[in-house]
Amino acid sequence: MADDTTAPRGATVSPATSTTQAPVVGRATARPTARVAGGRRGPGPAWRKRAEIVFFVAPALLLFLFFVVWPIVKAVQFSLYRWKGFGPLVDFVGLRNYVSVLQNDVFTDALQHNLTIVVFSILIQLPLGLAIALLLNRRLWGQGVLRTIIFVPYVLAEVIAGVVWFQLLQPQYGVIDAVLGVVGLEGPPQGWLGTPDKAMIAVIAVLTWKYLGLAVILFLAGLQGVPEELYEASQLDGASWWQTQRRITIPLLGPTVRTWAFLSMIGSLQLFDMVWILTKGGPANATTTMVTFLVTEGTKRQNFGIASAASVILFVVALTFALLYQRFVMRRDTHDPAPRKKAHR
Repeated sequence: MADDTTAPRGATVSPATSTTQAPVVGRATARPTARVAGGRRGPGPAWRKRAEIVFFVAPALLLFLFFVVWPIVKAVQFSLYRWKGFGPLVDFVGLRNYVSVLQNDVFTDALQHNLTIVVFSILIQLPLGLAIALLLNRRLWGQGVLRTIIFVPYVLAEVIAGVVWFQLLQPQYGVIDAVLGVVGLEGPPQGWLGTPDKAMIAVIAVLTWKYLGLAVILFLAGLQGVPEELYEASQLDGASWWQTQRRITIPLLGPTVRTWAFLSMIGSLQLFDMVWILTKGGPANATTTMVTFLVTEGTKRQNFGIASAASVILFVVALTFALLYQRFVMRRDTHDPAPRKKAHR
């Protein structure tokens, strides 16, 4: 039987093929689809990777939603009601709680106290911690013991440290007044924690003792990343120790210093436990912080609406500080300073 397919003159038809196929030009060749046993299509690598990401991220995301996002939502809800902690939320007051908090002199003073602690924590702990870190970075006798002594206060629980300093600062039998008496000095008659103009000084001193170890450890870790070749080159150039620290060490330590300052700032804005143990915000609200204010309003006065409004304001203040700090201070650490080159086609 003759084949129905005809070929033009002069063309040779291969006997192995019965039809003629024209090559497709300019079209990408489709990749073969992976198949599993039985002819069914299996999940591709992209879907498998997404499933792994969801599997590992989902538990942490659920915990974050339950312990962080949900309490924030409930705090915002409670702040819109006048509520004593019992019964349903029925007395809706809108933004009146926020107005009451912002017009409260105790809260505005507490905000100023938090800002004061932020400023003095950075001004005192930064140079002191940097000086101690530079000293401990050199070869010294008993270097490990000195590092342990400086870092131990930070690992102590705030409750233990607060109780110890509360006893040391007592006016009659406190060790601090006893030491001052030996050198011919006297402490305040009502004690360091009982005098309004001395209580904040005592609190800042205790906070410096407690958290200085964190600054020293972070700075020491940052110093380990400075290349030794730079120090050797500076010695060959005849630079002094101070010139080496000022021109090499401190600039390269900038990211570590900025990270520590961010942690110190956020911690100072949320300060509660140490102040609560030492003074409970007194005397005469001289050491009140925003957290001690909302705790007092919520637990002692049963004004949970006012306390929730204060907590939301604290959250907004801390978030604003964090965003501004990362935007203007830590931008050089989170963004690539080198401009990206456009890819050539």
